[in-house]
Amino acid sequence: MRWKNSRQSSNIEDRRGDSPAQAGVPAAGLLRLVPLLMRSKIGRIILVIGGLFLAFQYFTGGGSSLGLQQSHTAKKAAVQSNDENKQFVAAILGTTESVWNKQLSGKYQPPTLVLYNNVTHTGCGTGSAQTGPFYCPADQKIYLDLGFINELKKLGAPGDFAFAYVIAHEVGHHVQKLLGTSDKVHQLQQRSDKVTANKLSVKLELQADCYAGVWGHYVNQQGMLDAGDIEEGINAASAVGDDRLQKSAGQAVQPDTFTHGSSQQRISWFKKGFKSGDPKVCNTFARP
Repeated sequence: MRWKNSRQSSNIEDRRGDSPAQAGVPAAGLLRLVPLLMRSKIGRIILVIGGLFLAFQYFTGGGSSLGLQQSHTAKKAAVQSNDENKQFVAAILGTTESVWNKQLSGKYQPPTLVLYNNVTHTGCGTGSAQTGPFYCPADQKIYLDLGFINELKKLGAPGDFAFAYVIAHEVGHHVQKLLGTSDKVHQLQQRSDKVTANKLSVKLELQADCYAGVWGHYVNQQGMLDAGDIEEGINAASAVGDDRLQKSAGQAVQPDTFTHGSSQQRISWFKKGFKSGDPKVCNTFARP
């Protein structure tokens, strides 16, 4: 993607390098992460190191608090330096702001995108990098751990446009919030059985894919895409299909449990939005 000359959004909140307490993660949220960490050798090592650090703090009365604080501030500044990945995220977010401001006739209210490491506090509870990028409608913020770039590669979807598609998809959820779509869907889900609620979730996710395609249509018109970028987006849409994720986990494909849609569905709706550039074609709820 040719993104380096694009306007970079200022709606970035960088929490990378923050301690869990600074990120606003309550103790209960940290305790919920313990079982997840215990599943891997690295996680168990992290728990041991964390325990030793807390013991040191306890028996030394907090240690040299000024020195520790200065050291942490220096490390945080290094983590939050204006690295290329952060610039890329800011540029992509800037393009989504331009596209949706036009599509919503100047009434678009852009979300804040939060960069963080591992865990952070959100309006929807404790956020974990293990869940992948997500949008929280309660605080209207997108949460992103840049480590997801490597996860996309593992899923067979490398490339800058693949990562940009993920950001545009989450912005699509923000558009749904602004239009009232997500609130209506969540109300319906509360009155529905599990299978019906899952189907409504799929429709919501596929619409966000279509909205990501709408965004892609306009950045393509602006000459930002290189050869192969569209294929990267399609690969990303395919990689996060419920059927493919279930297969890769060694599970049987169970459509009734889908919450995001199959690979083919996600590709189809992304292409629909990309081809038309019109959000009106993204009415996934008109189909059974």
